[in-house]
Order: sequence, then C-alpha cells, then structure tokens
Amino acid sequence: MQTAGEAPGGADAAVEVKAALADFVSEVRAFQGEVKVLVKEQQERVAMLDRKMAGHGRPPLAAAAEAGVPHRKAFAAYLRTGDDDGLRGIVPEGKALNTAVAADGGYLVDPQTAEAVKSVLVSTASIRAIAQVVQVEASSFDVLVDRSEVGSGWATETAAQAETATPILERVSIRLHELSAMPKASQRLLDDSAFDVEGWLAGKIATRFLRAESAAFVSGDGVDKPKGFLTAPKVANASWTWGSLGYVPSGAASDFSPTNPADCIITLVYALGAEYRANASFVMNSKTAGAVRKMKDADGRFLWSDGLAAGEPARLMGYPVLICEDMPDIAAGAHAIAFGDFRAGYTIAERPDLRILRDPFSAKPHVLFYASKRVGGDVTDYAAIKLLRFAVS
Repeated sequence: MQTAGEAPGGADAAVEVKAALADFVSEVRAFQGEVKVLVKEQQERVAMLDRKMAGHGRPPLAAAAEAGVPHRKAFAAYLRTGDDDGLRGIVPEGKALNTAVAADGGYLVDPQTAEAVKSVLVSTASIRAIAQVVQVEASSFDVLVDRSEVGSGWATETAAQAETATPILERVSIRLHELSAMPKASQRLLDDSAFDVEGWLAGKIATRFLRAESAAFVSGDGVDKPKGFLTAPKVANASWTWGSLGYVPSGAASDFSPTNPADCIITLVYALGAEYRANASFVMNSKTAGAVRKMKDADGRFLWSDGLAAGEPARLMGYPVLICEDMPDIAAGAHAIAFGDFRAGYTIAERPDLRILRDPFSAKPHVLFYASKRVGGDVTDYAAIKLLRFAVS
C-alpha cells in the first residue's frame, strides 16, 4: 500500500537504477580483463622478438642495419686483395648505393668513402666554397647567359610603334676534365687488418684533388683542366666589355698607394654592379690579407673585421673574405685581389661519382690505386667579378 507523500513507482525506479549500475560495473570489469589479456599478449610478443634479435647478435629493438655496410665490406675487400666478387654480387637496393660495377673496369666508391672526400673539398679554402657547383651526367655543361635587356619605349596614340632591341643570349660551354690521383701502399700494409685503408685512401685523394682543383679554378689554362677566372682577358674597368674582366689599379707600381691606400679597395667595391654586390666576396691569399688588414679609414677605423662566431669569415668593408692561397702575391702587374659574386660569375660542373681502380702489377710489391673524377669550370658572367691590379693605372 502506497504511503502519503511517496512518489508512485519510486521503489521500482530505484531497483531499475541499481540493476543498471550493476550491469555497467560488470561490463567495465569485463573490459578491463580483455585489456589485461591484450597487454600480456603484446608483452610476450615483444619478448619473443627481443630473443630472436639477440640471437642474431643485435641489441633488443635495434635499428635497421646500414644499407651501405655490404657494399663497404666488399669495397674494402677489393682494395685489400683485389677480390671483386663481392662488388659484382651486390644488387643496389636504394639511392645510397649507385651502380656497383663501372663500364670502364673501375668501381664506384662506397657512400661512406665518397662522403669523406666531399667534406674535405667543401670545407677548405677554395673557389668551390663560393662558386656555383652543379652536378652533370654529360661530358660538358652549357650555361645560357642573358646579358642584355629587352628594349622599350613610350608609345603615343597615333604614332607607329618602333621595333625595340632584342635580348642577347650568350652560351658558355664548360667541358669536364679528368682529375686523377694515384697513391700507393704495400701489400703487407693492406694485409694488416688494423690499417684503415678506406680512411687513408680518402685522405690521400682529398688532398691531391684539393690542390689541383683550387689552383685550376684560379689560374687554370683550360687545357685538360678547368679554366680559372684569372686567365680570362682583363681590361681597365672604364673600357670593360663582355668577354673580359674589368680591373681597377692600386695606384702604385707594385704595392698599395702610399697615400690613402684604402681608396683602391673602395673603388674596387663600387666598380661592381649594384645587383652583384649583395652576394659579393673578396678573394685573396694570406700575404695580401696581412697587408689589407692594416688599412684604416679617415677616422682611424679598421676596414677589416674578424668574424664574431666560429666558422664565420672575416669581413672587409662588410663583405666576406675568402683566403685562397692560389691567388697571386702582391707584385707589379699582379691581380692579387678579386671581388665579385662568384656564384653568378663562376660555375663548377662535375660528375657526382668518384672511381677507384686497383693496380697490383705496375709497381710490385706496392699496390696502386687510381682514383679519378671529372670536373670543369669557367667564368659564366664577366660582369660579376672585378679585379684589383697592382699598377699605377
């Protein structure tokens, strides 16, 4: 019997709520049990994978092995013993592994050794550091230079439109030349397992290639080597024309002018077009830099300032300075300082591969290693580089 003040069906509603809560708690407990089972299965699977990987000599959950390891081992075997079976049996599986066997009987250097050579070439003081460097697959590289503007004029409503000037395109062809090095080592040294033959070979090749490249990019004559920018025809900047590099005089026969020696540096900077000055750099050797470093302006401030951070180049009048020892010393008629946007003015073209050929016969009991690459260079914009000539005029 229902009492006064009690809501109709209140007891039934409480029973229903209690039953629903009991069902919910039961479902949550069942879900927790399923999660525990899944976690346990996953832990057992991870433990099984760890045991399998440990059986192959790898640490638990180790990263994948390097793709270049088989090629590196095969390349080391070729250098030490001449055994090329390993190189012939490797099938390239990715971009890091290039063609294993070359058509001319040489082998492409494995990626680790090639990277060691490249890092030395880029990090040293060479025109390569500021010039444009392109990778090509052909025997030459053609650069098209637009050295003029399209003509224009003001038109009137009734007058006939006159023909305007047509832009001029110049084609500069850069031939690739073979740069080679041939270090040697005794077979006994190669048989010593403690000898790092790859590192030794990379260092020898890098040193040889660095010296040859750096000298050729500055003063190469273009005969079986790149054409250096200093071998281009040179004329006074006041009469500059395309096909030659303009120069400004220092004001003295074989040195800077005794009065206001810094004036020629300022003249050299503003002889370069404004469109090139934003990315311009000075190039000189250490002896010339030692003389320029002492220069001051009219207020007694040094024109030269050292880099504030590690690896930052010194600056002259706010422009970076590349110390290239292949530049000529200060002397009568010498063009000892260059200033310009070398990324626009000088282009280096090279094949990306470095080839090694092992020769155990020509210098017994030593083994010769013939390394070669193809590289070329030439001036591609004659307006982008200016020179300082040590002369009165």
